[in-house]
Amino acid sequence: MTGLMLHTSGKRFIRKQMFSDALEVLTMGEEAFSLCNPKSIELVDNIPILQIDMVWCYFMLQDIAWLSVAGLRLEKAREGLERAHGKDSSRFRLLQAGCSSELALYLRLELLEGVVAYHSGQFDKSRKFLTSAQAKFFQLQVPDEALSVVMSIGFGEQDAKRALRMSNQDVQSAVNFLVLEREKREQKREDDIRRRNEIKEQKRYGVTPLKKAVDLQKLTELVSIGFEKELAAEALRKNENGSQEALDDLTNPEANTELQRAIESRKRKRQQRATDATVEQLVSMGFERSRVIGAVQAGGSLEEVMHQLLTHPQADTTAAADDSSNAHDSSGNNNASTDLNANDNACAPDSTPTNPAVENLSPDTLGIDNSNEGPSAEQRDLEMEDEIADELTRGDALSDYNIDVTQEGDAINEYLALLDSGGGNGKASSSQLSH
Repeated sequence: MTGLMLHTSGKRFIRKQMFSDALEVLTMGEEAFSLCNPKSIELVDNIPILQIDMVWCYFMLQDIAWLSVAGLRLEKAREGLERAHGKDSSRFRLLQAGCSSELALYLRLELLEGVVAYHSGQFDKSRKFLTSAQAKFFQLQVPDEALSVVMSIGFGEQDAKRALRMSNQDVQSAVNFLVLEREKREQKREDDIRRRNEIKEQKRYGVTPLKKAVDLQKLTELVSIGFEKELAAEALRKNENGSQEALDDLTNPEANTELQRAIESRKRKRQQRATDATVEQLVSMGFERSRVIGAVQAGGSLEEVMHQLLTHPQADTTAAADDSSNAHDSSGNNNASTDLNANDNACAPDSTPTNPAVENLSPDTLGIDNSNEGPSAEQRDLEMEDEIADELTRGDALSDYNIDVTQEGDAINEYLALLDSGGGNGKASSSQLSH
């Protein structure tokens, strides 16, 4: 996963034309891949593509010092692609229903092989690679008529070009590709929304003693048999997601009461953190701490508290805070004498009197990080994997082969012109490579 993440980051730098940064990240990605079991990755093309991306960076940085290293990397890339794709891409095309999605990738490979051969004095070999790359370049050019047909159905120009290039310029195949791609994007969007909602819900319940998130599937099972959701979540959290243990606690009156106390205690702690964070946020803006505390205790949304601090003198804020505090104390005493649950909460460990007005100042509104009760390290890894997967796929499995070959086409023409003009003197083209 680390190798994929670094490779993805490197490709992002390449798209931004930041080739030095890309090369640094890709080198780290290569090191990460080297730690993998060779048998488990030899039939996938991630490493060969990374090698090609690294040589492309050498080429765009115009540094002939990388020439010998570039040659070795390209040899590894070709060998790796043949293992992954089969001879003449036979396995790859079979999996892609006959489409030539890989053409742009091989065009770039052959261009770079031709450039390395040229600067190594192997001019016949260079011409062979460049001629083959040029043929692929012509094959990837999209006819205006086919492009117009696909765009008339409602697809954008770039999407239409991409689909036609990957479908051998066949209009029907291109349309089918785009429809399927749209369906995948919609499905992924729905899955992402569902996943974000799940993570948000898990954050509310906290983590188990071993720092794992509450199992939502087991939670649903407990809710389906009649238990209150938050209470069931607390039982699972306490018991490391053990369904039977959680059920035992829920059906035991004493254990059930302890679960309720734990929920209330966590709510008070969360509320106190929200209050403290609000105070610190406002103090950092330059307001006097005592005034901030008074305004926050007086209640209201963050905007209302700020308005009060900006428009009311200190005396008014302090008075409002005193009134709120007195009212709260009186209410707390009344509740203590009439409400058994409130009395239990007051006796709970680490209890903090709650201020109902502060509930408007939620951690989500203020952007507060509840990391102590948020996702575990495992959960954060899952979030990172989701982000990486989104970047890797871009809605389909062919993003690595979706290359705009305009620069490659210009470079092919330049090096073929050098060969045609008797450029077989081994000197580097000043517009492409310089030492």
